[in-house]
Amino acid sequence: MALVKIHDFYPNYRDEIFGGTDIKGMDIYAGTTDEKIGTVHDILLDDTGRFRYLVVDTGFWIFGKKVLLPIGSARIDYDAGRIYAIGLVDKNQAEQLPEYDELQPIDYDYEERVRGVYRDRTAGTTAGTTAAATPAVSAAATRNRDTYNYDQEPHLYDRNDTDHRNIKLYEERLIANKNRYKAGEVSVGKRVETEVARAAVPVEKERIVIERTSAGMSGAEPVAPGTANFQEGEIARAEVYEETADIHKEAFVRENVEIHKEVERDMVEGQETLRREELQVDTEGKPVVERRPRQ
Repeated sequence: MALVKIHDFYPNYRDEIFGGTDIKGMDIYAGTTDEKIGTVHDILLDDTGRFRYLVVDTGFWIFGKKVLLPIGSARIDYDAGRIYAIGLVDKNQAEQLPEYDELQPIDYDYEERVRGVYRDRTAGTTAGTTAAATPAVSAAATRNRDTYNYDQEPHLYDRNDTDHRNIKLYEERLIANKNRYKAGEVSVGKRVETEVARAAVPVEKERIVIERTSAGMSGAEPVAPGTANFQEGEIARAEVYEETADIHKEAFVRENVEIHKEVERDMVEGQETLRREELQVDTEGKPVVERRPRQ
């Protein structure tokens, strides 16, 4: 069965699998001696998405190689930020593991070499009793590369976090936000209207009026001798004026228009039914001590 890295199967594995926590980089300690073995470099899954191995970078603690830790042999302590390798006793056993090369495919023979180290650990804990050794011999007799599957060895591949498990309690909260959108538009412009206007102005014109009156023979007054001077070319001049109408148009400011916005405020209320998870612990006796963080 082909193995893939966790990021290739679950690109968002931190949130989907670990609730925002990344176990990559966590320190790994031997389960019995509390001796540091290395750190988590990666996680390998089978093609169904089930956890199979932790890739352990031994760094300078051992020989700087990477080895595999079956997921069933790991216990994750999220509070302490460390992982315990239950299937490893100390560094010496880790040194016996074959080196993991991410550029090389993992085949059945390689996994058998890995499993053999952890099986030796299991066999060692049960050595000395013939009855305890019998199941291991029987299991070895039934293993076959063509029929083997991880379920045959649950002590190596069952993911069991019952010793150190985080339970996240969720609650819903009512979030009130507001969105701004365009509700309308006002365009203010000008247009030209025309009308015919009439205006009247009085004008004056001067005219010369010549009135001639004949004295007649009976009413004529004689003039003194030498007074009458008969000559040609005597001229009387008078200037004549006329007024003309000057009607034209001029532009004036008729009205000032000021444009501004006013904000009207209103309160919008809404209600929803919110859910919250509460911890329920069913126990017999008093085996549980509940601790809450200090405020």
